[in-house]
Amino acid sequence: MNAAAAAPAPTPTAALFADDPLLQIDDLVVGAESTEILKGVSLSARAGRTTGVVGESGSGKSMTALAVLGLLPTGVRATGGSIRFDGRDLLALGPRERRLVRGKQVGMVFQDPLAALDPVMRIDDQIGEILRRRDGVSRREARKRAVELLHRVEVPEPEHRAASYPHQLSGGQRQRVVIAMALAGKPRLILADEPTTALDVTVQARILELLRRLQREEDLSILLISHDLRVMAHFADDLVVMKHGEVVEAGPAATVLGDPQHPYTRNLIDNVPAVHA
Repeated sequence: MNAAAAAPAPTPTAALFADDPLLQIDDLVVGAESTEILKGVSLSARAGRTTGVVGESGSGKSMTALAVLGLLPTGVRATGGSIRFDGRDLLALGPRERRLVRGKQVGMVFQDPLAALDPVMRIDDQIGEILRRRDGVSRREARKRAVELLHRVEVPEPEHRAASYPHQLSGGQRQRVVIAMALAGKPRLILADEPTTALDVTVQARILELLRRLQREEDLSILLISHDLRVMAHFADDLVVMKHGEVVEAGPAATVLGDPQHPYTRNLIDNVPAVHA
């Protein structure tokens, strides 16, 4: 048997990626008491690219994002592996250092914007609070920048909407506000957890195009979590497939969707009509 034939088979993420990623998760184990939720998850995300994480409910997609943010539920903790952001292991940081990373360097776009927003605070105050905490600017300056951010994420009549409460906005407008809040800290990485699930198809497309534009302008890395392979086919550069807390397949999105190697990936694709990379 020659040396090539004797070489061990690569892990699902071994070919991801040749260059140094902005985010590198290696063998991440997350659990609660005696239950493992994430079982050695490894994935990467590069600057200026979108890494899609796909899988059915309960596969561990959202738990992976919460682990990156340091926002795991009570009783759940990381017990193994590493999460390296720009070369620093986030799991080795103390609570204060972790908070400095969260929001300022890593932003989050949550699935349900209505739940993510404070119902009794005006939109400009919610965005402004982030700006005041980060930059120490006055309330007036923070409001001005909040309006600018709303304009940037294409909220119509940003001056008027800034003075509104979340319930006075449409679902698409609320999601744009959440994106504006994620951008307020000037992050390098955005975690987007099912950002279009609650929206109709037309609004979904507009939100995804907005994220794509912002990514180009800011050279952002995006970790996009979704169960929708059609979204991934049109938006993700690289794709990670998760099942039961494990990565079963990973690679360039066009390769994974066009020539899936794992039976679970093939089953996902077969059950979604018209998925084309």
